[in-house]
Amino acid sequence: MNFLRGVMGGPSAGPQPSGADTIQKLCDRVASSTLLDDRRDAVRALKSLSKKYRLEVGIQAMEHLIRVLQTDRSDSEIIGYALDTLYNVISNDLEEEEQEENSAKQVDDLGSQFTEIFIKQQENVTLLLTLVEEFDFHVRWPGVKLLTSLLKQQGPQVQQIILVSPMGVSRLMDLLADSREVIRNDGVLLLQQLTKSNAAIQKIVAFENAFERLLDIITEEGNSDGGIVVEDCLLLLQNLLKNNNSNQNFFKEGSYIQRMKPWFEVGDDNCGWSAQKVTNLHLMLQLVRVLVSPTNPPGATSSCQKAMFHCGLLQQLCTILMATGVPADILTETINTVSEVIRGCQTNQDYFASVNAPSNPPRPAIVVLLMSMVNERQPFVLRCAVLYCFQCFLYKNQKGQGEIVSTLLPSTIDATGNSVSAGQLLCGGLFSTDSLSNWCAAVALAHALQENATLKEQLLRVQLATSIGNPPVSLLQQCTNILSQGSKVQTRVGLLMLLCTWLSNCSIAVTHFLHNPANVPFLTGQIAENLGEEEQLVQGLCALLLGISIYYNDNSLENYRKEKLKQLIEKRIGRENFIEKLGFISKHELYSRAAQKPQPSFSSPDHMMFDHEFTKLVKELEGVISKAIYKSSEEDKKEEEVKKTLEQHDNIVTHYKKVIREQDQELEELKQRINTLTSQNEQLQATVTQQVSQIQQHKDQYNLLKVQLGKDTQHHNSHGDTFQMNGIQTEEVSKLKEELEEWKNKHELLQGQLKEKDSVIEKMNSSQLEMGTTEQSSQTSKFGGLEHSNELQKELEMLRSQTQLQSVEISKLQMENQKLQVMNTTADPMLGDSGATAAMSSELEGQLEQEIKELKSQVKALSEEKESLKQHLDSSSSTVAILQDEKSKLQREVAESKKEQDDLLVLLADQDQKISALKMKLKDLGVPVEDEDDTESGDQGDEDEDGDEEEQD
Repeated sequence: MNFLRGVMGGPSAGPQPSGADTIQKLCDRVASSTLLDDRRDAVRALKSLSKKYRLEVGIQAMEHLIRVLQTDRSDSEIIGYALDTLYNVISNDLEEEEQEENSAKQVDDLGSQFTEIFIKQQENVTLLLTLVEEFDFHVRWPGVKLLTSLLKQQGPQVQQIILVSPMGVSRLMDLLADSREVIRNDGVLLLQQLTKSNAAIQKIVAFENAFERLLDIITEEGNSDGGIVVEDCLLLLQNLLKNNNSNQNFFKEGSYIQRMKPWFEVGDDNCGWSAQKVTNLHLMLQLVRVLVSPTNPPGATSSCQKAMFHCGLLQQLCTILMATGVPADILTETINTVSEVIRGCQTNQDYFASVNAPSNPPRPAIVVLLMSMVNERQPFVLRCAVLYCFQCFLYKNQKGQGEIVSTLLPSTIDATGNSVSAGQLLCGGLFSTDSLSNWCAAVALAHALQENATLKEQLLRVQLATSIGNPPVSLLQQCTNILSQGSKVQTRVGLLMLLCTWLSNCSIAVTHFLHNPANVPFLTGQIAENLGEEEQLVQGLCALLLGISIYYNDNSLENYRKEKLKQLIEKRIGRENFIEKLGFISKHELYSRAAQKPQPSFSSPDHMMFDHEFTKLVKELEGVISKAIYKSSEEDKKEEEVKKTLEQHDNIVTHYKKVIREQDQELEELKQRINTLTSQNEQLQATVTQQVSQIQQHKDQYNLLKVQLGKDTQHHNSHGDTFQMNGIQTEEVSKLKEELEEWKNKHELLQGQLKEKDSVIEKMNSSQLEMGTTEQSSQTSKFGGLEHSNELQKELEMLRSQTQLQSVEISKLQMENQKLQVMNTTADPMLGDSGATAAMSSELEGQLEQEIKELKSQVKALSEEKESLKQHLDSSSSTVAILQDEKSKLQREVAESKKEQDDLLVLLADQDQKISALKMKLKDLGVPVEDEDDTESGDQGDEDEDGDEEEQD
């Protein structure tokens, strides 16, 4: 009752409502009834009263309803009623028609208090998770809704209970696979609440294949043309990916970025987009930005940017960017998305620089966007988005910075004036009457100079024609002229930020700035005055610019040396006053907002004062300038000397780096030469080894010839050439001998194979002759097999004749070989006379060459005959295989016929026994039986026996 008093605001006055007694009776019925039907009716009645009497039902019935969930799980109907009742009590989404205005806050707080009571026992949440697993619609759906409501009321506590519950998150993931769309869609809402601000649950859900299932649902629902289900899935994806580096990496590694490309396919006619489509596309663009946010780790952002380029997602976004009829808020978000996809990624930045708008003539997308930025009639958020896009395009992109600055230089300006360049648009915005255009153009130009000293020097060459007949003025001088004219605060802040960025870390630009005698008096005058709060920001920026002029001063101008400028500050402003004015910048509220994130986000144009990158510059220079102001001339001299020493040291280091770089190049060249020489050496060594082996072979041949021909050393010296020729001949003769040996071996193998075939065929013939006594059907197959065997015998005879021919040819070759050997032995005595020897050797050479040719032709013929023999053997082996198959078939048939004969013999024996038994019976009956019936032929006897059996029957 203390809880009731706390909710109602005090003790109850007057009689209780009539519904309270009814609720009490229903609770008693639920607690005490033994019949399930009675309990079910009571819970159904409590459900109907739970909306109107939410407080009473919650206080009195919650415990009984939880007990019903525990004990009556077999009845899905009563479980569904109990879950619905608890949902009505806990949820704050229901409309309270009869609540009073002063108790609205208390009623809204009821859900949180009832949720706290429910989850106090963690078993209740675990029980609810078990019920959500049930497939019955009347149990699962109200269970999902109740769990969603619990998460809305007490999210962190319920999340922790589900996290420690075994397979708690995995059970809920099964809801996405439910075929009933109502449960699936409510499951998405449940997971939205479950994954809020809980990285551990986000990781579990992601690794339970949530990305795949959600992307499938989005595709099934029609991508951006889908309904609110697509919106819910996108919100869940944002919960899983935002500020979760692990899930972002898993999303990228799973190739899910590629599946986002179809989301952004738009047609030519983009009119009449529904509000739901605009919402869906807006969330899709935000999801892309989550993956490439500047707050993510640089490595993760870079890998996602590259993946988006390679899969064509960036190209698709640029198509939307240049399309017509796209709603303004979608166009703005698309510009912001493209900005972060290209930020700091050189490949994406180069692609964006090549994108052209579909105009005549085509213009670069950058130029078209800048035209929108400097157009005061465009929406403020769109202009901010274009500025952010330009900043991201130039971020860490020196190539892009150079292209922008080159459009301002005199040598590259289009003299015809047919096309407008980015530089011209920036100058036009810088000096227009619209202060917002001045600020945006100044910040954009400052980003073109960021951390690029070369471009800062080149920008000093830019000359502007202010009016007809007057000489041109430098861009730097024109900026200071506008400052001194007392324009709007926003314009002056933008120009001062540009000048500070331009002069920082560029001594030449500082010299040009100080060369104008009006600039320093203007700055000191602005700083020294006591102005209002609005002007304090301008005073701080003037102090920063003057401090930059001192810190980066190279003392090239005698009248504006560092020491003289410090003395000027001391006399006209005061050092403390100067430092105080310098501190106005970092203490400003708008400075703190701009320092938080790179994207310029301002509630109104008046708040657009600081740029994110400029806040980094202020943070870097503020302390340095403060120290420089208090330094004495001696310290400055020492610092100058230190700087010179450092410069000399840097020059020396640079020189040695150059020398080392050249030496590295020479080393690389020498290494390459060594590698080539090594490879050449290896090749030469291999060649030498090959030649040595060939020489050794020649020596071996030479020694072999000496042994075979039996020549002495003196004779060998006088007739070396003839021996060499004879050596060659004997070598060929030895080769022929080897070939003859091979043919002999092959001939013997063929004869052995023929003998094996003969034996196989003889065995088959003998087996076929043995089967000649079988039935007539098998005889026909036998005759066919014999005919086949006769054909095989004929083929074997042919093979024998061919082998005989081969043996004759082999004998001929042997005879010729013997002749050659005789000719070689008889060649020795013929070598006495030198002339006779030469003639004889030439004659022998001719004969040997002719005989070698004949032998080669014979060898070729033998090889052809060998191939034909192989073919005959293959054909004979195939016929033998066929005969073996036929033999096996015949054997099976013979076995079957034998089996049939045995069966017939058994039947005949049975009949004989029956006949003899019948005869005995007839004799016993006195019937005369003739013994001649037993001696009759088989056929007649069988007929008489059948007749006798019929008479007996």
